[in-house]
Amino acid sequence: VQLQASGGGLVQAGGSLRLSCAASGFVFENYDIGWIRQAPGKEREAFSCISTSDGSTYYIDSVKGRFTISSDNAKSTVYLQMNSLKPEDTAVYYCAAILAGRAGIAGLDHRSYDYWGQGTLVTVSS
Repeated sequence: VQLQASGGGLVQAGGSLRLSCAASGFVFENYDIGWIRQAPGKEREAFSCISTSDGSTYYIDSVKGRFTISSDNAKSTVYLQMNSLKPEDTAVYYCAAILAGRAGIAGLDHRSYDYWGQGTLVTVSS
């Protein structure tokens, strides 16, 4: 199982970024995919996930309305469109996989994930 996150960078507050998570080595629809971030000095925080089977999406309140998770199953890739970025969104962003069907139950708990990709750094300047 491999997950490759990309798309991070430096952006000004109010700006946008799109992250990608390319998956390989497993049947994509057998896993749901989530995004987890870790800000400096803080614990990891799972903030969004998607069911790859039915497209259901889940978000924590602090990113609702600003971030959008989507999936292109043909490309085994999950995207995270981040708009209206704030300095407090600065973190290393990881994508991770959880068994299919668990996104709605445990997808917003970073401890639930089975496989992780490497992180991509997002820095939002004020």
